[in-house]
Amino acid sequence: MQVSAKQNKMQNILEAIFFGFSEILNYKTMKRALAIGAVVTIVWSVIGYFMWDGLISVAAYFIDLVPFSMLRANGAWILSSFLWFSLVLVTFALVLAFFGNMILERVSKQKYSSFSLLVVFASAIFWSLIWFFKGDYIHQQFLKLLNWLPFETVQASLSYLLGFYFIYNAIVVTMLLATSFFSQTLLEDIRDKNFPYEPFLEEDELKVSENRLLDILIYTVVSVIVFPLLFIPVVNFVIQMVLWVWLIKDTFVKDSAALLIPNEKRVKLSEYKTGFIMISIATSLFNFLPVFNIFGPFFGEIAMFKYLKEVQKEI
Repeated sequence: MQVSAKQNKMQNILEAIFFGFSEILNYKTMKRALAIGAVVTIVWSVIGYFMWDGLISVAAYFIDLVPFSMLRANGAWILSSFLWFSLVLVTFALVLAFFGNMILERVSKQKYSSFSLLVVFASAIFWSLIWFFKGDYIHQQFLKLLNWLPFETVQASLSYLLGFYFIYNAIVVTMLLATSFFSQTLLEDIRDKNFPYEPFLEEDELKVSENRLLDILIYTVVSVIVFPLLFIPVVNFVIQMVLWVWLIKDTFVKDSAALLIPNEKRVKLSEYKTGFIMISIATSLFNFLPVFNIFGPFFGEIAMFKYLKEVQKEI
């Protein structure tokens, strides 16, 4: 009986993840994600332009605190990751530039949006395979380069990369927050399409908004505190993942619970924490892919909603 219950929970988790993937390929959802993503990216690009010198100064201050040997090792890892990220983005742009119009003539606009995501995914898989077989070699080449360069040059280069990291992370978090603020509209569309005639609870928008802002505040404060640890290879990846997973889980669970689960029953949601974490991990992986990161919060919001629809039946 216990095994059956565990299997049922795992099935619900997987169904929610597949449901999230299928729904973000919906043309209406993709248009909404692209519209919000474009606005958020432009806003942070403008902010980054005017705050760039300040961001570089902050990054340089922390770099000064790190031993040069650790800085070289982590710098090589950062440069390798940045090169991979850039190649994925450039490959995506080149494929659309050379074949985009030809594909658009053969498929509808709705399918073309899905095709674009497929190109990003295929590009990421291709370059990930290159890095899997040649990653150590690429890392060693960057390490040699950093050994040849004077500290001032290494510091300036890594400061610029960290500046981009600040802006990118701000885009990721703002996209998550924006998706959460528009979650009721998004989830009403999903409900009307897939679960018609099932009413939502009356959402306490003020309390939900307070929770969102509190989550962002906690995330920001903790990010500042642990920032020096981002210079330690592997540890930086784990810390960033943990922060993203916590923020996604806390925000999106509360969004859907406010619409589906009565207040007195929400204490039982702790029994389903494994599902929430797995969906949050799947959502956070979107952030490692250019373009895909725009759709990550929509995937997470929809997948968490579907999972809570199944939880609703059990509690």
